Amino acid sequence: MKRLLLLAFALLTLLNARAAFLLIPMDESQTNHLKAYGIAYYVLQRDLDVQWLLNYRGGSFLIRQVPAIEQECSIRGVSFQVIADAQAASILAAISDPEVNQDVVKLEKAPKIAVYSPKNKMPWDDAVTLALTYAEIPYEVVYDEEVLQGKLPLYDWLHLHHEDFTGQYGRFWSAYRNAPWYQEDVRIQESMAAKLGYQKVSQMKLAVALRIRDFVVGGGYLFAMCSATDSYDIALSAEGVDICESMFDGDPADPKMNSKLNYESTFAFRNYKLSTNPSEYEFSDIDNQPPQRRIGRTEDMFTLFDFSAKWDPVPTMLCQNHEQVIKGFMGQTTAFKEKFIKPGVLIMGETKSENEARYIHGEYGKGTWTFYSGHDPEDYQHQVGDPVTDLALHPNSPGYRLILNNVLFPAAKKKKQKT
Repeated sequence: MKRLLLLAFALLTLLNARAAFLLIPMDESQTNHLKAYGIAYYVLQRDLDVQWLLNYRGGSFLIRQVPAIEQECSIRGVSFQVIADAQAASILAAISDPEVNQDVVKLEKAPKIAVYSPKNKMPWDDAVTLALTYAEIPYEVVYDEEVLQGKLPLYDWLHLHHEDFTGQYGRFWSAYRNAPWYQEDVRIQESMAAKLGYQKVSQMKLAVALRIRDFVVGGGYLFAMCSATDSYDIALSAEGVDICESMFDGDPADPKMNSKLNYESTFAFRNYKLSTNPSEYEFSDIDNQPPQRRIGRTEDMFTLFDFSAKWDPVPTMLCQNHEQVIKGFMGQTTAFKEKFIKPGVLIMGETKSENEARYIHGEYGKGTWTFYSGHDPEDYQHQVGDPVTDLALHPNSPGYRLILNNVLFPAAKKKKQKT
């Protein structure tokens, strides 16, 4: 009998010590940070919860142990640790300490993702599409027709591809007006505008911008990079004003355009002035570019702000990373001059020496938006026609991690605001 009791106790001890959780670390020990986000999404797709451990080992994920998930981690090359239930409880207890700048956010539902991108092939890649594809996170492509057909409410999260919402074809006219890809894009855009009942491409793009604004007002999550950031706000502020010169829409721009902008309509920026030179590769003075931008490539960095995980969970989620200083990278819109950013907009990453923001966030209606400047976090000065970035060479990219933080953000269970 004594032996049976000892055996039973040993079995009970073994069962209690049995591993019950998978810890996916997101610090320097992680072999593939980008695919780890894909694992989190994979788990959510199967109606299982993910606990996002904010500021714990780079923003790690804690998941109930399931053999299929372990196998998927191994297949995708994602580092994980199998830990006992008691060890998981100990980690969560330590995180809950009020003196520790850490917190736990439960991710509950896989967000449905849309990427706003042209159907014709353009001579550049898109960092978000690359990140989603590499992380194995599914998405659908929408463009002007789908947006104007009212399909955005079918999605939780929308990314704006490298885009010009002002109807000026990316201000590429001076350098590329004779290039076949540019001429084809103009033809396709004008054809779509006519099909949808608009006289000008700029009118169609404004209608799209307003539908996107409605999506955010209704509770949608918007993420934009590069020229889709400032050109979007410019389009909203220029409603009812002709800001396109004749090579873009067949008639002259309003010479008083800059005095007619409505900054109340914008998400992020105010008090900027538009470029009136159609040969200039800039929409406005929002963007900080050379020659006024004085920082060289080796010094080009931006710093993520350190937010309180327990009091400011939203920016904390969006800034999860294993590095606080991120390599800078250029784009048509490289950086936002801070003097043009509206009060109340949250700056999450900046280059202080240049008085510029690189990563900003805000609320609009029931939804949120995030603007991330630059074109490709792992291609410092991406040029038209350059090869596509191979993320297999950058599986631990801190710059790409910021994109994927935004992808998971809509999955988070909302907390009541602390007062």
